[in-house]
Amino acid sequence: MTEKPKKKQQVYTLLVEVGRKEGDGLPKASTGAGVLCYASGVDEAEAVRETVAILKQADLAPLDVTGYGTLEDRLAHGDEIDEDERALMQRALDENAVIVAQMTPFDD
Repeated sequence: MTEKPKKKQQVYTLLVEVGRKEGDGLPKASTGAGVLCYASGVDEAEAVRETVAILKQADLAPLDVTGYGTLEDRLAHGDEIDEDERALMQRALDENAVIVAQMTPFDD
């Protein structure tokens, strides 16, 4: 029996829209938030599943996830990625983790 080669972990940039939930810690007037995350996974689907699970554990209510791909995908698309962002991506990879980089509350 031959072993399948292990898929390499990659880091995906994800923007998660969250709604309101009791205990979510968002400002009273906000209707939800956008949460920018860097998540490791063997594919984007795994990164999304892990991110949604972590945000739910944090008492947030994920509604929608938009994936922006890996660092290579984003560079190919013409995105400029600064050293701070690259460091957060590397941390997500090193720790096999979901890193929340930014949370922006929405006010309607």
